[in-house]
Amino acid sequence: MPSCSTLKLYQMYESLDLLHWNVEEVENAIFFHTANLFNLVVDVIFYDTTTASFSIDEADEDSEAGPGFRKYGHSKDGTWSPQIVVALAVTREGLPMRSWVFPGNTSDVDTVKKVRADLRGWKLGRALFVADSGMNSGTNREELAKACGKYLLATRVGSISEIKEDVHTRPGRFRKIAENLQAKEVTVGDGVLRRRYILCFNPREAERERQHREQVVKELEEEIASHQDHQATARWAIDLPASGRYKRYLTIDKQGRIRLDREAIGQASKFDGKWVIQTNDDTITVEDAAAGYKGLLVIERAFRTLKSTRIKMEPMYHWLPKRIEAHVKLCVFSLLIERVAELKCKQPWSHIRRTLSTLQATEFHTPKNQFFQRNEPTPDLVGTLKSLEIPMPKAVLDIKSAPSHT
Repeated sequence: MPSCSTLKLYQMYESLDLLHWNVEEVENAIFFHTANLFNLVVDVIFYDTTTASFSIDEADEDSEAGPGFRKYGHSKDGTWSPQIVVALAVTREGLPMRSWVFPGNTSDVDTVKKVRADLRGWKLGRALFVADSGMNSGTNREELAKACGKYLLATRVGSISEIKEDVHTRPGRFRKIAENLQAKEVTVGDGVLRRRYILCFNPREAERERQHREQVVKELEEEIASHQDHQATARWAIDLPASGRYKRYLTIDKQGRIRLDREAIGQASKFDGKWVIQTNDDTITVEDAAAGYKGLLVIERAFRTLKSTRIKMEPMYHWLPKRIEAHVKLCVFSLLIERVAELKCKQPWSHIRRTLSTLQATEFHTPKNQFFQRNEPTPDLVGTLKSLEIPMPKAVLDIKSAPSHT
């Protein structure tokens, strides 16, 4: 904008520092303003973490000023590199309520303690911690119970032996919860050792997984049939077991030959479209638990938007911890703006952005003046700005006297 023409780079850095000094008050004010705007009742918090990597050779060293942020760790993309951990809590509507930045070697459970302490003063309703399979281990469940009380953890049926052997095989009828969602409750153990599971089934997802597996098996059959030498040491066969797409359906027999594992293919078909929710909350209904896990798709979408599709939090070039944190906070505020716009306009952000991009200004020069003039708005633009309660910019912007050339 013309009014920003004198803005300098150092002033932008100073604005990051100013945000960092006041970020807790800013986050609090923004969230509760948004909650009042949509009359939200925040009773369930969806929480998860992701990582943001840096293209540097060495991790940050700790100093008297505090620990460094960029530490070596396993990223969510499977790499080992200097990174930070970004935690995000969102409402069931997909509105980010608060974010946190931790050193790259921080475990997920350690982040929960900080998150719970920070949210305790926000006077929320029931704060049920909802997370995916990355948090589901015995140690994590104990720490979660201490840190945040009630939790709801989800995992694939075939990933934990107790679930695969005891929960999945337990007889009982599924109850229809919603379109493409069925569920049944299974209890394992007694007394204090009692564990409550909700087994969920999505017929549409089951059909998608079945078709995907059939395609993969067909590719493997064609690949194996096209070679005479089926030894696992053959050049063509070496890479197949290392492939994430193929390895689960392959085996090596006693003669050292690579072949399809028909038993593994049959076992995989039993778990199509199924996942399990484990909770320590005896008051939550089967319907709420099953619907709660579907809400995790909301936070997965939030991270996808932040990191890759639209906001693109990476690559990040800051190295000071305070500016790394401020950068992340700005990205999360941007995500909040997108979600608010989507809810107000009842349209996806891609459509809103396309409509807003039609608002343009052209620079004009006369012998005596230079100015910017707005174009004529389209009906879609007028409607979008009205939904967002944003006034239409003036037709003529920033009139200045033309510089003298004498």
